[in-house]
Amino acid sequence: MKICLFGITGIPLGKHNVKDARLDQIHKLVEAKKKTYVQVDITGEEEVVTADAIAASDSGRLDVILRDLEFVENRLAREPEEPEKSVLHKIKAALEGEQLVSAAGLTPAELQAVAAHAFLSAKPVVVAGPAEVAAFDEFLVRVLAESGYVSYLTVGGPENRAWLIKKGATAQEAAGAIHTDIQKGFIRAEIISFADCTAAGGETQAKHANKLRLETKQYVVQDYDLVNFRFNK
Repeated sequence: MKICLFGITGIPLGKHNVKDARLDQIHKLVEAKKKTYVQVDITGEEEVVTADAIAASDSGRLDVILRDLEFVENRLAREPEEPEKSVLHKIKAALEGEQLVSAAGLTPAELQAVAAHAFLSAKPVVVAGPAEVAAFDEFLVRVLAESGYVSYLTVGGPENRAWLIKKGATAQEAAGAIHTDIQKGFIRAEIISFADCTAAGGETQAKHANKLRLETKQYVVQDYDLVNFRFNK
């Protein structure tokens, strides 16, 4: 995942581990040779077009809005045809009210009418103050959560590892984060919730307490589920 910074300074660009304390907690309960956090790529404004989300200061958020507003005004000056023209006017009104495009209430049809335009504020924009940014690990966890991402865990043996997926992903879709072969050969997912694992004192104890569930490919993976995939090799 790529996170672009707008108006936030003091964070080195490049790859960073998202040191979620919940993985640290699981690592104390489930024996493994190592733990592997989710990793994100933090970039500067010049890479915003390819970013998955934007982390911004208050002034940075306004800058994002102004860039979109400038684009809309230039596009409208070219007298585009309907329905694009009407949708652009709706977006312009939202931006002038300092709303993000993502909060403009566009219908699927309206989104389709402007699908050719990559509005910056259509991406998730997470605003943080200096104190929040200073708590770097918690800041990254919040950016992921507010950008519509969750993580699940695979545990034991070689590593305890967190895998990043979009919120709402099914078990079969989540399997693809590890390998497409697991996704294609998906049979069932063994699930233990994070709460059940920690309450029981570990994965083995949770199994003994009958907290392991077998779920189908349609199961929506919850944040920090412990997951073991059964699949045809």
